[in-house]
Amino acid sequence: MRCSLLFPFERSVLGNELQWNELDDLAVNTARVLAADAVEKVGNGHPGTAISLAPVSYLLHQKVMRHDPADSAWVGRDRFILSVGHSSLTQYVQLYLGGYGLELEDLKALRTWGSKTPGHPEFGHTDGVEITTGPLGQGLASAVGFAYAARYERGLFDPAAAPGTSPFDHFIYVVAGDGDLQEGVTSEASSLAGHQELGNLIAIYDSNQISIEDDTDISFSEDVAKRYESYGWQVLQVDWKKTGHYVEDVAELNRAIAEAQAESTKPSLIILKTIIGWPSPGKQNTGGIHGAKLGAEELAGLKEALGFDPAEHFAVAPEVIAHTREAVTRGAETRAAWQESFDAWAAANPERKELFDRLEARELPAGALEALPTFEPGASVATRSASGKVLAALGPIMPELWGGSADLAGSNNTTIPGVPSFVPAGHSTSSWSGDQYGRVLHFGIREHAMGAILNGIQLHGKTRSYGGTFLIFSDYMRPAVRLAALMNVPSVFVWTHDSVALGEDGPTHQPIEQLATLRAIPNLAVVRPADANEVSIAWHEILTRTAGPAGLALTRQNVPVLPRGGDFASAEQAAEGVRRGAYVLADSPTDSVDVLLIATGSEVQLAVAAREQLAAEGVGARVVSAPCLEWFAEQTAEYRESVLPTAVTARVSVEAGLSLGWDRIVGDRGRSVSIEHFGASADFETLFREFGVTTDAVIAAARESLAA
Repeated sequence: MRCSLLFPFERSVLGNELQWNELDDLAVNTARVLAADAVEKVGNGHPGTAISLAPVSYLLHQKVMRHDPADSAWVGRDRFILSVGHSSLTQYVQLYLGGYGLELEDLKALRTWGSKTPGHPEFGHTDGVEITTGPLGQGLASAVGFAYAARYERGLFDPAAAPGTSPFDHFIYVVAGDGDLQEGVTSEASSLAGHQELGNLIAIYDSNQISIEDDTDISFSEDVAKRYESYGWQVLQVDWKKTGHYVEDVAELNRAIAEAQAESTKPSLIILKTIIGWPSPGKQNTGGIHGAKLGAEELAGLKEALGFDPAEHFAVAPEVIAHTREAVTRGAETRAAWQESFDAWAAANPERKELFDRLEARELPAGALEALPTFEPGASVATRSASGKVLAALGPIMPELWGGSADLAGSNNTTIPGVPSFVPAGHSTSSWSGDQYGRVLHFGIREHAMGAILNGIQLHGKTRSYGGTFLIFSDYMRPAVRLAALMNVPSVFVWTHDSVALGEDGPTHQPIEQLATLRAIPNLAVVRPADANEVSIAWHEILTRTAGPAGLALTRQNVPVLPRGGDFASAEQAAEGVRRGAYVLADSPTDSVDVLLIATGSEVQLAVAAREQLAAEGVGARVVSAPCLEWFAEQTAEYRESVLPTAVTARVSVEAGLSLGWDRIVGDRGRSVSIEHFGASADFETLFREFGVTTDAVIAAARESLAA
């Protein structure tokens, strides 16, 4: 196939004249060479897509998107998500050219220790990167969350404005590849995007049909266009190979983007047919250029094809960088015009501006703590039910709080009462009333997409969203949960039915290893409250924190509301203790602390009962409620010592799941009351008795630990 260089143009695109000149051509070709040089220098990486997508990324960053390189966090900006994260140079080179703070030395340091240019774009590490996009599919799936958030925030701040006139109107642009489209999470999320009619979402699918295993025909032959049309997307096609000659017709792509911008009721997928690595002379259109450096000979051939000196590396003509850095000036002008619109909105909407300022400051509303429900000791309340009551109490004073469930709203208790669902009104049902700015999220049975969408919502703005399912199905959302922890974003996951005590559904639904394996994720707070009052404080603490995700593990079955005061911690002490992750719920009733009983969730009641019986034997047992081991690990050594004194080496952990990880707390003398096997189908009382999660088992474990 004969190839030609960029198709020069100066044409009207839906009324907007797009300027393109020889400097733009040179800048694009410079981007190709920089990508190839960077991978060649470090010796590994993914040059091919960055070479062939250079005109796409350049078009978006220099001609299409509304952004300000001087402030990558500007509220009014369009968002750019590189779902093909392995092709990080597709973004890094444009951040360099556009003046975001990257310089040539940063490109030269690609994939090396301490650089601003890691192998995949990392949120919070490189200015201008909106999301960590390592695992394929997560970028496109999370972009749906960005689009959710953009619409919801518009509803909070400027719901009555005509389309396209609000300072909160903007687009979410995604560049995705064959790998993204093959990952199941994008199918889940794209289905939701079409259902939600997210006209603010525009994805460019680089259909080069090459992956690491070379031609994707070996594993991928579906009709993507028909699939996305069936999801309710607008599908546009731009084929740079259609004439038999490879022509990078940027004008055609720009027209497609403009058409996508004009479609307000559907997300848009622009299928762009490209040749990976073009115009590399020997490796273009092969798997060999996907994930490896070109090699000296091929690199020289690429440079010669583009009119560059093969002997020069990281060559950038002064006129090119001067031209592309004009993006800084354009950004400032765009920002100033937007600011006028924003200021006019603020003057006309003082109450909404107050809300905006509070959310920007990441503060809870006044009265949030006082609004929390409290529960009478001695009552019997499932912690999932208590969680629902917390949401009902906070909903009226926290308009930024929104969420729902993966088709388990009644079981997860995740519905804020009296508010519409976040879905176009045309999708209302007899049970749910839809509104485009509603607050109740319905993810359907799509846990994987739910996790990614929640991450996208948190990354986009300052609202607080949550999503629920059974704890066992956290396995289906684990990649997104891990990314939330890696990015340090405050996504909230509500996981109910937290042990074999869910009962008759049996082992497929009964979590055994989930608590332990979730705790293995760094930076994820796994919160398992002991009773309804711990749930209230735990929710408040989670919403107070603005970094790092949290997962609430909640019971299906009723559990007693624990005493407060007297022999037990006061309400104030317990509340402070929950925030600290672990606290002394009930100290030894004898003159000494002989054994520590450390429990979480519904099993705390067993430790409380064991304490009383051990006291009758003259054994002093301290009961420690440990709703969040991660929060406890954050505390000072002095506080941790006050709760778990190192001198007391007789210890018992009590949790209806694997004991994995508890050895760090109970030590060599310690024992664990746990479940080390899969569950069974029966009522929860029978299961706890048969599996040895009982008061008697706690007492026996305490005796063993004391005797060790």
